[in-house]
Amino acid sequence: MGKSAADSLFAAVAVVADGVAAFLAVYLAVFVRFETNLLATPYGVPFDLYDGYWFLGLLAVAASYLTLRSLRLYKRPQRGTFHAHVPRLVRGAVTTTAALLVVHAVLHNHYNFSSAAILLFAPAFSVLLLVERLILFRAEIHAARLSLPTHRVLMIGADSTAARLARCFAADPRLRVRVSGFLLARPDETPDPTIAAENVLGQVGDFRKVLDELPDIVQVIVTEPGADSGLLYDIASECERRMLRFNVVPDVFRILTSSVEVETIDDVPLMGLRRAPLDHLGNRIAKRLEDIAGALVGLAVSAPVVAVLAFLVKRGSPGPAFYRQTRCGYGGRPFTIYKLRSMRIDAEKGTGAVFASEDDPRRTPLGTFMRAHNLDELPQFWNVLKGDMSLVGPRPERPEFVAGFARDIEHYMRRSVCRPGITGWAQVHGLRGNTSIADRLHADLWYLENWSLALDVKILLRTLFAVRNAY
Repeated sequence: MGKSAADSLFAAVAVVADGVAAFLAVYLAVFVRFETNLLATPYGVPFDLYDGYWFLGLLAVAASYLTLRSLRLYKRPQRGTFHAHVPRLVRGAVTTTAALLVVHAVLHNHYNFSSAAILLFAPAFSVLLLVERLILFRAEIHAARLSLPTHRVLMIGADSTAARLARCFAADPRLRVRVSGFLLARPDETPDPTIAAENVLGQVGDFRKVLDELPDIVQVIVTEPGADSGLLYDIASECERRMLRFNVVPDVFRILTSSVEVETIDDVPLMGLRRAPLDHLGNRIAKRLEDIAGALVGLAVSAPVVAVLAFLVKRGSPGPAFYRQTRCGYGGRPFTIYKLRSMRIDAEKGTGAVFASEDDPRRTPLGTFMRAHNLDELPQFWNVLKGDMSLVGPRPERPEFVAGFARDIEHYMRRSVCRPGITGWAQVHGLRGNTSIADRLHADLWYLENWSLALDVKILLRTLFAVRNAY
């Protein structure tokens, strides 16, 4: 999306605020080092304690700017939640600290800075940076909600992809995007049910007339792969003539969101899907080590909570405290998942396998609380340690559901190329329970194609606040 004047202003404010936070963090670290008695001062407190640290403060300002800029933390408009930015902000603080340590090693003959104070800069800067960025984040959202959309978009296609894009634009006011309307890409195209009839402005052949009638449009997005290729070329040329942005949602392996790769065999180009990160043995080993470490910590930390909840479950309703159920795992193979029981023991009597729904009458009172806070899933750390599951990955579904999804939804089984997770990219976006399977699949495939250890950490942090559709 285009960058507005407000985006430029907030990016500049972020630069200044980060610089102030870095400068203050230096003096906060010096104060903690020398004046709180938390650390020993065998050589005493310097008489001119703060006078010599202004230069280190300036170095911190410069280093923080370069670091945070390299992490794309000044890119506007912002996307996602504040919690999604926390790992990069902390990484920026740590990297800035490392840069200051390197500078200190080079300049130690000229400037007698305290190494301990520089190390204390990392937590001090992390706290100040997170606080001021949270304030700025809230301010940006508030300002965006008060402003009018400045980026008008015309959609060529009225399919589910166009509808999903429109929902994304409407859900995030910081993008300042408004969909002005949709054009049917084919005469026989049926608009997505969520697209209002009055927003369908005609057929794709009417695009020049529509652009004349709506001169404030700045971007055209084609979402329907069935549109005539010659007509698409005409649209692209017309957008170029009118200086409008033109984008096409790829129709190759449509639901797969990864980039394609091209290799050449004796001057013959071959196009195919790029290998996913977890196709590489080294990445699979790294993810498994992450799972083992996380499961051990999770079991140790959650054991008292699980013990208390198991006692309350047993006291609160008849039946066992723990619940075992068959789910599909890696390669579609079944395994037994462990959960704290949150429903009546006869929950599926007469209905069979069904998704949980909001205000589900099958839940116990304690079960409602546990499911809302993801506490019923704590025993799954044992599944992770056993190797049935991962900390992060696609949610494991029941065989009854998988059989139908694999038959009705193209590419569904591709999500089974890794172990299912306790949490995942779909879950932190509220895509669980009785929600769109296509949207959940889209999120799962995006995760698989963009996997990294840093992404896993980001998802784990966001899971602490992911309560949407937790029922």
